[in-house]
Amino acid sequence: MPGGYSPSDFAALTPEFVLTGVALLVLLLDAFVPRARHGMIAWISLAGLALTAVTLIPYAGAHTTAVRGMIAVDGFATFFQFLFLFAAGLTILMSPRYLQVEGARPGTYYFLVLSATLGMMFMASALDLVTIFIGLETMAISFYILAGFIKPNRRSNEAAVKYLLLGTFSLGLLLYGMSILYGLTATTNLRTIATLLAGESHHPWLPLGVILVVAGIGFKIAAVPFHMWAPDVYEGAPTPITAFLSVGSKAASFAMLFRIFFEGLPAVNEQWGVLFYALAILTMTVGNIAALTQSNIKRLLAYSSIAHAGYLLIAIVAATRVPQVGIKAALIYLVVYAFMQFGAFAVVTLLRRQDVIGEELKDLSGLFQRSPLAGTAMLLFMLSLGGIPPTAGFWGKFWLFSAAIDGGYYWLAVIGVLNSAVSLYYYLRVVVFMWFKGEPTGSEPVISPSMAVLLAITVVGTIVIGIYPRPLFDLADFSARTLGVAGISLTLR
Repeated sequence: MPGGYSPSDFAALTPEFVLTGVALLVLLLDAFVPRARHGMIAWISLAGLALTAVTLIPYAGAHTTAVRGMIAVDGFATFFQFLFLFAAGLTILMSPRYLQVEGARPGTYYFLVLSATLGMMFMASALDLVTIFIGLETMAISFYILAGFIKPNRRSNEAAVKYLLLGTFSLGLLLYGMSILYGLTATTNLRTIATLLAGESHHPWLPLGVILVVAGIGFKIAAVPFHMWAPDVYEGAPTPITAFLSVGSKAASFAMLFRIFFEGLPAVNEQWGVLFYALAILTMTVGNIAALTQSNIKRLLAYSSIAHAGYLLIAIVAATRVPQVGIKAALIYLVVYAFMQFGAFAVVTLLRRQDVIGEELKDLSGLFQRSPLAGTAMLLFMLSLGGIPPTAGFWGKFWLFSAAIDGGYYWLAVIGVLNSAVSLYYYLRVVVFMWFKGEPTGSEPVISPSMAVLLAITVVGTIVIGIYPRPLFDLADFSARTLGVAGISLTLR
């Protein structure tokens, strides 16, 4: 093949090619399909995501590379790519009625959702800094536009501008850190970087490169003190996009984090392990304390999402000593988090009607009386976010804190448990408003067919994983084992 590429290289990228084709088809349909039939675009987008998932199945058990070692084809990448497709599907299910209420065109919206998903898929499989950058920017640019998609809404426009400016600044930090790594090794391939740094881990410029990369990724996962953008963007963005941002973007950023630090920088795991240790404590604590005083539901869930990023960082720290356990814990938690976070935002989306904005805690008043299904589902999601058994959230936090204990980070586990206890206050506060406070206001919430499907998926997922989590545990264990040379950090300490 010209340029040294083989047919297997292109075959390995089949899911990405399929998703790209579906995204372009959706964009064309938006231009040519009559406005009265724009609802069909959502179902075509869902069918495209399902087809992409089918093309991923043959690679679920693979453990190789493609495109001259720039792309990993392994269980770790496939795990995240299925998660991204799942998150995008839930976002699309959540969107039709919301877009109708807001009067927004759906075609461009769904194209951007699919484009963001495409970027995420490359972020999870990339073994090269350039490929990571391309995937990251494909995702980020899509989200910059989606955050300000509701043009008449000033908060949405403000959110997009803030996200763009701070995102560009953080990208500069990340690129500067990557350039230092390239300058030290003369390569952008992560596994080659790991090999070259194994004997040069005390180079005076290396700590600066590590710090800058940590800062750049810290912004993407909304870790304190790089979290300033999250509450405003979560509040101003369309609610389905807020959900997608809090789950999909966060998961993609953690996948990128794993690739860079565990594939490329295991030789200096003690340096970046200390940084993530401090970030974990700060992020958990600040996120939970800030959430205590919020009256806006989306801002409350934004600070909650920041706190959950802190919990996930516990797994990163633990993985510096027990790689298999730490990585497995993070994968389990990301799946659990997707179910309960999307479910919570689905109920918030239901509150948006023509006569009610539905983003304040007071808008939840009497929700159980108005819609017992939505009220009961929200109760389940709040309990799961708080880590109460027998919900899925309990097992997610159990694995995170167990990983910290297995790695010898006992105080980190204690701080995590205490923060989790603090979070119960504001989660139960939401429940009190729904079940015990005030009288119903505004029109009745309408559960559309697509929203009913979404609620059913998230409720069943939260309950089933809470009662029978073994399949998820086994899947996460297999996927964690395929993360390149996950055990290299033990040999290079």
